[in-house]
Amino acid sequence: MSAEPSPLPTPASSPAPASSPAPASSPAPASSPAPASSPVPRFGVWFVGARGSVATTAIAGSAAVAAGLHPPTGMVTETPDFAACGLPSLSSLVFGGHDTVGCPLPKRAEHLAAGGVLPHGLPSAVHTELAAADAEIRPGGPLPRDPDGGPARTDDDWIDVFTADIRDFVGRQNLAGAVVVNVASTEPAPADGSLPPSSLYAAAALRAGCPYVNFTPSTGLHHPRLAALADASGLPHAGRDGKTGQTLLRSVLGPMFLQRALTVRAWSGTNLLGGGDGAALADPAAAAAKNAGKERVLADTLGAAPEGEVHIDDVPALGDWKTAWDHIAFDGFLGSRMILQTIWQGCDSALAAPLVLDLARLTLRAREMGLSGPLADLGFYFKDPVGDGPSSLAEQYTRLRHFAARLRTASDASGAHR
Repeated sequence: MSAEPSPLPTPASSPAPASSPAPASSPAPASSPAPASSPVPRFGVWFVGARGSVATTAIAGSAAVAAGLHPPTGMVTETPDFAACGLPSLSSLVFGGHDTVGCPLPKRAEHLAAGGVLPHGLPSAVHTELAAADAEIRPGGPLPRDPDGGPARTDDDWIDVFTADIRDFVGRQNLAGAVVVNVASTEPAPADGSLPPSSLYAAAALRAGCPYVNFTPSTGLHHPRLAALADASGLPHAGRDGKTGQTLLRSVLGPMFLQRALTVRAWSGTNLLGGGDGAALADPAAAAAKNAGKERVLADTLGAAPEGEVHIDDVPALGDWKTAWDHIAFDGFLGSRMILQTIWQGCDSALAAPLVLDLARLTLRAREMGLSGPLADLGFYFKDPVGDGPSSLAEQYTRLRHFAARLRTASDASGAHR
């Protein structure tokens, strides 16, 4: 069902030197050259939504950090707890993906730099890496009809096409493995049992023998029709909906109220954002999918969902920047009424990109270790994490550190330090 990539060949050792001694009058023979070291394995990161803001920022950022142009700010996997865990290095990552838009990555990076998302001059500094990744991007879908006007493809047709694209990428690049990461715009939850695009990509990832990460609130592997495939694949998967801003703060504040025995009466929020996410979330159905994860964090950390909703407003002038406002009404001692308000202003792409790189590296390493099924230990990164696990950020971080310790132990045993 899945095609495992061939291991990189190990160069043959140099022949042993002759055993007969040299004449006394002759100079000492030169020492034999050391056997050539095995090439460093390379790993693929296949983005769904590969020309979007998050993927572009991740690709440009990976190249910049690998070249020493910028520090790895925001990358948890670059902190001391993750040293010697056998994670693929940033320089070993090869990028590609699917997308339905045609704007080349170098041009997309220039747009992001003009908007202040990427540092000035970075697109030109990493142009070669961006162009190489862009050459590995294939057309996404599904579209209402084929370009030639023929009948629309079936779900299986799309899955076959996407699977072939991923396998071709792994084979041509001679990769030791690859992970598929969904960073596309949020889609509405399916209402009729059909497979939405995110689920078609997820199915293709598993058929291609690749672990899967859903950084969006879209359905992905959460579709009932994919449960058997996920179970039978023997592959790890993680998701869903990356926790980058407002919900990150909620996962800290919710436990605080609970631990201090303060009763939360209402928790309301507003998001103002532009860019592709703002346009996608202007659809009420897509916004509902997004808000489900935000509400789960409060219900899990407080024991019940408080009164209040989150409203999402599309403000195109904001571009890739977002303002998130929360208004929290709570009771103190003797019923005194109190209010906490928070304002989070940030760039979603710059917040998400380092987490996406973390998840790609962690999931690739999990695959190397033979782990399978939902990676609940990665719940630290998600609003709506798969598997069983805590919702408090502090508890999630503790569990992530335990996972890092497991990786380090396995690396010590196998010598897979990179």
